[in-house]
Amino acid sequence: MAIKKGQSSEKAAGLKEMGTLRCDACGEEFVISQEPAVEDNRLAGRQAEWLEKVLREEHEREKKHPDRIELPD
Repeated sequence: MAIKKGQSSEKAAGLKEMGTLRCDACGEEFVISQEPAVEDNRLAGRQAEWLEKVLREEHEREKKHPDRIELPD
C-alpha cells in the first residue's frame, strides 16, 4: 500500500513503513507500507519502481494522485 503523506495515520494502521517516494513531477510524497508478516525490502524496491511509473503516467493523463494506491506483490 502507498499512502500519500499527510493523510490520516489510521489509513496505515498495522502496516510497516518501508520507505517514501516523491513524485518527480509535483513533489507529493507517498509512504510505501507493507504488512509486518510479509516485510520485504526487495519487494518494497520493486513497488517503488512500479509506483514511480504509475505517478508519471497519472501526470501524462492529467489525473490527480489518489490518497491510497494498492501496490503489486
